[in-house]
Amino acid sequence: MATDDAGKGNATHNPDAVPPGTPNAGENLCRHCAGTGRVDGEACPDCDGTGKVVTPVGGAG
Repeated sequence: MATDDAGKGNATHNPDAVPPGTPNAGENLCRHCAGTGRVDGEACPDCDGTGKVVTPVGGAG
């Protein structure tokens, strides 16, 4: 995986993930793998093995 994809997350698997650069969003630990990047010995499908996802911060304005 390219390093510029780090923390991008996989919106197909993780409905909380948003694209990097989204206003009012920030890096967060992946809930599926608890930030480890691994699930059942494989790269986590939600964070692509980074342990991080970009998610919305705060409520809707």
